[in-house]
Amino acid sequence: MIQEIKIKNFLSFKDEVTFSFVASNDKFAEDSQVVKINDNTRLLRFAVVYGYNASGKSNLLSVFNFLYDFWFYKPKDMDDKTGCIPFKLDRESPDETSRIDLVFYVANTKYWYQLELDEYQVYLEKLYYYKTTQPIKLFERGLENGQSVISFFNVNVSKTVRDKISVECLKNMSFFAARNQVNTSIPLIDSAMEWMKTRVMETIFPWTNLTNFAQRKSSNDQSLITYILDFLREADFNITNMKTDITNQSLSEELVDMVTVSKSLPEKEKERIKKEKTIKKYRTDFEHTVENERGRETYLLSSDNDEESNGTLRTFGIEAALYHAMRGNSFLAIDEIETSLHPMLLEKILFEYLRLPSRSQILVSTHNDGLLDLVDDLIRKDSVWFTEKKKSGVTDLYKLTDFRGVNRLSSIREAYRNKRFGATMNSTI
Repeated sequence: MIQEIKIKNFLSFKDEVTFSFVASNDKFAEDSQVVKINDNTRLLRFAVVYGYNASGKSNLLSVFNFLYDFWFYKPKDMDDKTGCIPFKLDRESPDETSRIDLVFYVANTKYWYQLELDEYQVYLEKLYYYKTTQPIKLFERGLENGQSVISFFNVNVSKTVRDKISVECLKNMSFFAARNQVNTSIPLIDSAMEWMKTRVMETIFPWTNLTNFAQRKSSNDQSLITYILDFLREADFNITNMKTDITNQSLSEELVDMVTVSKSLPEKEKERIKKEKTIKKYRTDFEHTVENERGRETYLLSSDNDEESNGTLRTFGIEAALYHAMRGNSFLAIDEIETSLHPMLLEKILFEYLRLPSRSQILVSTHNDGLLDLVDDLIRKDSVWFTEKKKSGVTDLYKLTDFRGVNRLSSIREAYRNKRFGATMNSTI
């Protein structure tokens, strides 16, 4: 689980900001929305970010998506960019390094990851873990004469393995992408690497093809199908069944090359495509049961040919992603979660997620201020965050509980609309 992330000189975050999942002393929804790691650490399972257009909400979520891509991406050569984008609305910041610090837990073990880089190379990468209150360094990666230099601490790593990882670690890639190429065992580091690889999901943006993700996941998972159907029935969709069929479509060598560069495809699927030169094409039929003058009748609407509504397909995708996050105790970020969803349907999606205890976490951005009416009913106060862009173009990030007198407000939604918390057009704090 993620405890906090610090960001500096990345996208619109010129000055260092901190986003945290650490829970306050508030006891609301303690059993379902707060995970107790140990006697001193309580982490939230949910956070929501508000802010006006271009204020930096999506940029916060993009930081996690950058890490998802960067950690295991192996560039073709040393001229490839790292994917890091510094703050551009300033004379000095484009020439300065960007920094990300991430504190997270693998089971009950706490880790601290540090990354410092620019658009072309990594200057510093470190990983620590904790036995007590003091961090214990596991590795440090630096840059000397354009070459990565890696040192290990408090772990047994032979010179042969260290040299192999160093050779694999180009200046524009992560240590973990290089470590992934070497067949060895480094337990404490590998636990963190496995968490990065399997517990951090790709960020969902409004343009993300969620339907294809849901089809892949549901094509061979009956429990997921049952979960989605139960939700659709309770949400009053008249869908009573669904089935996903798979066909193989042949690809030319050129299309194979284009398809296999996709970061959303699992590595095993990429290898299969390269070998078989086919891609799996999915078609999902949704069975709708209606009542009319003839009684009850069923009809099939397909995911192909725009037969099924965008709202149904978006719900299909969101629920599949949330199910995957809950089952895997994963972290998932969703930008503009309300896209193609009715406000009441969005509330139900969040209710169903939050009522089921797990070690999963979701971070969402939204323009739907109606959710603020659910603070202390569905949503905890310490789960609400705001972004605001200053006149300098710099994004500021702060949380609802930073403001005094919040407990005395009769309507947090109205206070937000009246610019009590900033994070609206033409507001300042």
